Amino acid sequence: MAAQCVTKVELTVSCDNLLDRDIGSKSDPLCVLLMSSSDSQWYEVERTEKVQNCLSPKFAKKFAIDYYFEIVQKLKFGIYDIDNKTIDLSDDDFLGELECTLGQVVSSKKLTRPLIMKNKHPAGKGTITISAEEIKDNRVVNFEAEARKLDNKDFFGKSDPYLEFYKQTATGWQLAHRTEVVKNNLNPTWRPFRIPLQSLCGADMDKPIKVECYDYDNDGSHDLIGSFETTMTRLQEASRTSPAEFECINSKKKQKKKGYRNSGVVSVKLCQVVKEYTFLDYIMGGCQINFTVAIDFTGSNGDPRSPQSLHYISPQGVNEYLSAIWSVGNVIQDYDSDKMFPAFGFGAQIPPTWQVSHEFPLNFNPSNPFCAGVEGIVEAYRVCLPQVKLYGPTNFSPIINHVACFAKQALQQTTASQYFVLLIITDGVITDMDETRNAIVSASRLPMSIIIIGVGGADFSAMEFLDGDDGRLRSLSGEPAMRDIVQFVPFRQFKNAPCQALAQSVLAELPQQVASFFTLMKLKPPHDPNPS
Repeated sequence: MAAQCVTKVELTVSCDNLLDRDIGSKSDPLCVLLMSSSDSQWYEVERTEKVQNCLSPKFAKKFAIDYYFEIVQKLKFGIYDIDNKTIDLSDDDFLGELECTLGQVVSSKKLTRPLIMKNKHPAGKGTITISAEEIKDNRVVNFEAEARKLDNKDFFGKSDPYLEFYKQTATGWQLAHRTEVVKNNLNPTWRPFRIPLQSLCGADMDKPIKVECYDYDNDGSHDLIGSFETTMTRLQEASRTSPAEFECINSKKKQKKKGYRNSGVVSVKLCQVVKEYTFLDYIMGGCQINFTVAIDFTGSNGDPRSPQSLHYISPQGVNEYLSAIWSVGNVIQDYDSDKMFPAFGFGAQIPPTWQVSHEFPLNFNPSNPFCAGVEGIVEAYRVCLPQVKLYGPTNFSPIINHVACFAKQALQQTTASQYFVLLIITDGVITDMDETRNAIVSASRLPMSIIIIGVGGADFSAMEFLDGDDGRLRSLSGEPAMRDIVQFVPFRQFKNAPCQALAQSVLAELPQQVASFFTLMKLKPPHDPNPS
């Protein structure tokens, strides 16, 4: 019997007394969550934000994971000091880790343990604390906030303010959200933000919420400007014409200064509770996932007849391209009702004219490039391979723009009816990097995600740049991507892992990408997933 997901659990992570690996400043820690697949291979699920210059970080980003009562779900929390912009953590300083099970965290509610180094010795005095809470309520709160006349904490220039929202728990205040920093401004307006209702107040509208306003400092010694306490009941009185206003009080200043009034006023212009649909809500409500495959037929793969070639099909009938198609396609095809998938090649000379093409159908039928199921894609690939001449260059933008055309048409509908996933399997360096960047930035505004799997042993650093985990990808003109839609993994990391590990890794971000896109565009599922 398949495991039944009992509930979703939200994990909040904080650390104390981390090792200091930076000379002249403090470590810049980040937490990565790994889970173990059925055969004990670890795969990455998600990362928190990086907290600059801090040895006792409270991470604002939370991990939401499915909890299966009958399965031992092994978790590994790794803490790293981030020194560069690469996605790969092997070149960052490791500050310690904790291995435990989700069951241990859930049964403790709050688990504090020493961090352990790879050699199993303690990581100095470092500890990690994980708090677990069941997600029973999928409503979120949309906020718009600004402030005026904040105290100036900076000697040169003005304060750099940001807000922190805290939820009251039995063991004290727990960070629920941190806004961005507005530089050099005593009257800041923060970007609109959203906080899950459960993270903010446990869905209790009268539970106290604490808001602190800080002046950001690069060295991590952020100065408290002031704070206030409120409730959702009070916050919901806010409107753009009549904001909910709160005096920021600095208790130290209040004690010292006669006639002290406040350290500025925070003004909430919008506090709106909305239902947030999950990925499953969209799927069960009729959203179709459209899966397209694009395969690299450039010369750098090597002659398909040679066993050294990445396109060489072994006597067992496999190669890395086929393994990647099977692994990812098998999971995605369950979410597509007709299971008809367009499949393309790029970078080859194709008959009869032997012109180079960067988006040719594997079945050579431009008016009907569809293959029946994953088996159909595999069969089309095998038939196509001996009929084309591997060539070049490695251009991604034509196939990205091709799928984007269909995604753009789907967006003209008024519901979340379709989402497009493009799987690109490639052996190397992109030739049209600038055009590809532009294509990805445009596609980030459409119901579309791109998965890139790198096969072979090439240098894939350019691909990691496209996977915007370490910062927003920008087009040539400087326009930022609206969201991160690219997930890149090198196949070699999964060479000895079971086939499901690759799919788990590349598809981990997809449900979130689907749900967050439709939420952002305020699109509902075609029909109600939970009719009462």
